[in-house]
Amino acid sequence: MAALCWGGPAGARAEGVTIPNFWNPRARQERMETQPSARAIRFLTDDEFPPLHFAGPDGTPTGFSVELARAVCERLAMACTVQARRFDTLLDALADRQGDVVAAAIPLTPALRARFLATRPYFRWPARFAARTDKGLPAPSAAALAERSVGVVGGSAHAAYLKAFFPKAAAKDFTDLATAEGALRRGEVDYVFADGLNLALWIGGAEAANCCAFTGGDYLENRYFGEGIGLVTRADDAALSRALDDALQRLWDEGKYAELYLRFFPVSPF
Repeated sequence: MAALCWGGPAGARAEGVTIPNFWNPRARQERMETQPSARAIRFLTDDEFPPLHFAGPDGTPTGFSVELARAVCERLAMACTVQARRFDTLLDALADRQGDVVAAAIPLTPALRARFLATRPYFRWPARFAARTDKGLPAPSAAALAERSVGVVGGSAHAAYLKAFFPKAAAKDFTDLATAEGALRRGEVDYVFADGLNLALWIGGAEAANCCAFTGGDYLENRYFGEGIGLVTRADDAALSRALDDALQRLWDEGKYAELYLRFFPVSPF
């Protein structure tokens, strides 16, 4: 039941890394008639959420969201700055006109859209199954997971999704993802079902010790895992929001999105 991005579950593959495509080619906007380069744009971000946004070695904000924002500026020939603030202050700072765009992992929700504008998602939170690579376990399906043990974080959206769509799986609740990952590494569960981004960071890190890999496809149902994240602007900045959306589409078309994705996601969560 893996959900599809536009063009299929993955937009492209490069060096073995799956690159997602969130853009619908049938919905491309016409070239903007406004001149966004006439103003300097202030981006706001947080510097404690790698690989999307974090402080680089010299303290300068970087990460996938930040470098994508810089690429948008370059594509639109805008003068831009990027300022790091505490994550929980970003939207209030935007509302108070202390910045013009938030480029951070703030989920797109009806409550956010009631206050602000946002581009179409440039990143989403796929749910994924991971398994040990030495057990030869089948790819997940409702039948294949019957009576198989699957670690999930208790009370999470992933636990609810597993119960709804894989009802015969033997779910095993854990208090947090790190504990579930440790159980998978030790072979105490057959699979873990969780957020693909966090699993990708673990799979590619030293803690996993090359024990495990993704199996099966990605799951992107909005009702469980949200709409993803976009560039957020004030409601009175519609022209800027449209320009940002147009630039994101063009960065995908031109391959810049893929270039940045490969830089920050050596193990793709998709």
